[in-house]
Amino acid sequence: QVQLVESGGGLVQAGGSLRLSCAVSGRTIITTTMGWFRQAPGKEREFLAVYMWTGGGQDYGDSVKGRFTISRDTANNMVYLQMNSLKPEDTAVYYCAGRRLAAPSRDTQGYGYWGQGTQVTVSS
Repeated sequence: QVQLVESGGGLVQAGGSLRLSCAVSGRTIITTTMGWFRQAPGKEREFLAVYMWTGGGQDYGDSVKGRFTISRDTANNMVYLQMNSLKPEDTAVYYCAGRRLAAPSRDTQGYGYWGQGTQVTVSS
């Protein structure tokens, strides 16, 4: 059984930084495409970043490009999201997700593995 557990969320002031972690068990991330999404109240789940397991390529959503960075630690089966220059509009529940296919996806339907989410709140 594949499990994803996010951590690292919290309250931060605008302009600050946070690093989210995603601990993966039950499947190696070496052959799992990993992504990060977020969902704010009343809004659809939004794609943020993806790390492709073939070649290590990355893709980012337009709203976070240049501010957020996805990375992974294959030795510990962890995925991270470094978030810099945070804004109040970044406030949301952040989710880690995984898919077996090598091709990246920005669509939530493309991911079969999900964590429970971690809350990030950015104060102005």
